Amino acid sequence: MTQPDAAPYLSGLVLDGRRVVLAGGGGVAQRRLPRLLESGARVDLVSPSITPTIEGMLGHPGLRWLERGYRAGDLEGAWYVVAATDDPAVNDAISAEAEQLRIFCVRSDDRTHGTAWTPASGRHGTVTVGVLGGGDHRRSASVRDAIVEGLRTGVVGARESVDKHAGVYLVGGGPGDPELITVRGRRLLAEADVVVADRLAPQELLDELPADVELVDAAKLPRGRAAMQEEINRVLVDRAREGKLVVRLKGGDPYVFGRGFEEAIACAEAGVPWTAVPGITSAVSVPSAAGIPVTHRGVAHEFTVVSGHLPPGHDESLVDWAALARLRGTLVLLMAVENLPAIAAELIRHGRPADTPAAAIADGTLPAQRMVVNSLGGLGDAMAADGIGAPAIIVVGDVVTVAAELSGAELSGRS
Repeated sequence: MTQPDAAPYLSGLVLDGRRVVLAGGGGVAQRRLPRLLESGARVDLVSPSITPTIEGMLGHPGLRWLERGYRAGDLEGAWYVVAATDDPAVNDAISAEAEQLRIFCVRSDDRTHGTAWTPASGRHGTVTVGVLGGGDHRRSASVRDAIVEGLRTGVVGARESVDKHAGVYLVGGGPGDPELITVRGRRLLAEADVVVADRLAPQELLDELPADVELVDAAKLPRGRAAMQEEINRVLVDRAREGKLVVRLKGGDPYVFGRGFEEAIACAEAGVPWTAVPGITSAVSVPSAAGIPVTHRGVAHEFTVVSGHLPPGHDESLVDWAALARLRGTLVLLMAVENLPAIAAELIRHGRPADTPAAAIADGTLPAQRMVVNSLGGLGDAMAADGIGAPAIIVVGDVVTVAAELSGAELSGRS
């Protein structure tokens, strides 16, 4: 029996390719299983029944389910054992066999009867954090979360990481709320030597950059689309060639109307390593934040995202507005504020009813977010009357009515 006040000796187990026995198929097993499989262990799950979530994991090549209760001899050849059945007597038998075979054993029901304890663990990049709180699981989890958050935000050791790799990272910053950037995007910002930021990138994150990080404001580069993009490409390539970690921070996702792949091509042609880090696109997240689902059962089974930066009939426009007008699903327009009157007229001309519900959401996910709800035919005037300008996301379709009914808003109202 383990002394409850004995100080544990922390060690990282290398279980890759090694046999682990997990006895029990309930909630504890469900929580332990993903990390065991992630470690590369060959897990034998011994239990007469399993949860539906575990059942969904059975296709994993590292997992084998022995659909029965524990039997003496099941631990032969194991390197590590987790006794997580709901029968203390069975757990006693498992831990006794593990003790005899000198296999470390975790007891889910009584830590003092095991020879190993499971820490509250978290991962950030290549760093794994484990915290043992002497049996106080909430405290362990709280300390773990604080450390991992510090690693993610760069408060703890990010700039000095030995795992930094020079190159260009095309990072999607999400729709605007700084909390909606991905964990990987946040980590790369904390490690960056150079940040090239768009106007729509989460600006609050830039305030957190250390003073020695070079910040390049892409909005202030030479004007004209071609000139600006050429200069952005040059900055990315030049800084990466200097051996720096360069983050190209964009709003939304870098490949959704963000010209991210043009920058990837420029890096590839220059022989500079690059990585795309997906972000949450505003096309879906902004309507969601405003209470509008882009799909809803029985209402819309499809949604289409379209750039409206060019008006219908423009020589360079690749949008088939006539085809879009015939669709029954949700239409999401990005960069369309200026051209909305022409776009709405074209959709109506090709058969989309003028009274189709529509909404415009400005400053989505930010404290200043506001929304105007009207019809496709009347939305442009409603936006002008309410002072809604760019940037704004426009949603066209019956999902707008569904959202309005849920919130109690009038179709022509404002939220």
